[in-house]
Amino acid sequence: MLNNIKNSIIMKRKEPKYKYNYSMLVDDSELDNFINKNIIESNHFSSKVYVNSGSVSALEFLNNLAVFGNETLNIFPDIIFIDLNMPMMNGFQFISNLKKIFPEKLLSLKLVLLTSSDDIEDKQKAEEIWKGITFLNKPLTEEMLNQL
Repeated sequence: MLNNIKNSIIMKRKEPKYKYNYSMLVDDSELDNFINKNIIESNHFSSKVYVNSGSVSALEFLNNLAVFGNETLNIFPDIIFIDLNMPMMNGFQFISNLKKIFPEKLLSLKLVLLTSSDDIEDKQKAEEIWKGITFLNKPLTEEMLNQL
């Protein structure tokens, strides 16, 4: 009897509807990553959030996903949130490298610069690098996610 009730409850519970399957955060701030990941998860924005604290490691991670993923296991992110100001490789350099390494993935990939910069030149440079890029100011909010 208890098992029947338990199974009934489990069957009635629906999986939330996500806007994206996989998202990625690329930011050198662990605190920003923690906050943004929680905002993404609590708003059911994507079913899985990959978090990277550096651009170089993020590119390596994406390369591994591309190598080991296939048609039946498509685990490459649908959307990537990128900080502009990071050591070793900034957000602009990350996007330029992404374009070189994964040109076919960029056809369906949404890129979002999530930064504390409000410099108009940064916005213009971002659009020059990738026409479809979205430029958002930190912190990420539910309203921002709803607009994407």
